[in-house]
Amino acid sequence: MSDLHERLLAGTSFEVIPMKTTLEKASILPAGSTISITASPGKGMDATVDLTLALHERGYTAVPHLSARMIKDRAELTGIIKRLADVGVDQAFVVGGDAEEPGDYDDALSLLRDMAEVGHPFTRVGITGYPEGHPMISDDKLSQALHDKQPFASYIATQMCFNARTIALWASRIRVDGISLPIKVGIPGVTDPTKLLTIAARIGVGASARFLAKNRRTIFRLMRPGAYKPTRLLGDIVKYGEGLELEGLHIFTFNQVEPTLDWYQKFGGRT
Repeated sequence: MSDLHERLLAGTSFEVIPMKTTLEKASILPAGSTISITASPGKGMDATVDLTLALHERGYTAVPHLSARMIKDRAELTGIIKRLADVGVDQAFVVGGDAEEPGDYDDALSLLRDMAEVGHPFTRVGITGYPEGHPMISDDKLSQALHDKQPFASYIATQMCFNARTIALWASRIRVDGISLPIKVGIPGVTDPTKLLTIAARIGVGASARFLAKNRRTIFRLMRPGAYKPTRLLGDIVKYGEGLELEGLHIFTFNQVEPTLDWYQKFGGRT
């Protein structure tokens, strides 16, 4: 196993969606694992914070997604930060997010700036990267956003991408552009397409439509017969990723935690 392979696996975070059974499913992960908890309009920020607190209490490094468009104003932001700080949660992942009626925060940058002003306990703050671009935001705006958010962030976690060369080219380009933040590469876990679409539907109709619009190519890849496994993708990332400051994987489990954990351990992840 190469040094990069080991580093990617050692720096893994597992993303889960807050639902009724998520706490039970996520609790099979090894003690001390980093678990990233999404936020969706259909569930609300309270669901994200509640699950974060429950996972933190069980000894996991719980990383809540703070969705800018789902947080109404500074008062709500301050309340969320206090709930997390009171129990010792010291990481967060800041996204623009979705909401039918956004409040004071239009994007992740505006939330990050307000977090800095009000103060927060987070020693690590993640932001999103888009190796394949974004269907609703131009490449120039994405590039500027990375520059603007970099002073507030500790690392970038990318959206899912099935092409390691695309990831490597994007990483090389942002390095040339002056972005020095470490990168966690976003990959899907072991995913059953039917269960994936069921989860997407349960998140909420509006959120599902936006998810499908933003991830159309991803869905088509996952809809091939049989469960998807990221084995070949991981190998290609190791092949093309040397020298690009890749610090780990960010695995989108879609709450298929058990098969994803089996795959992860098979390829050298900690047990």
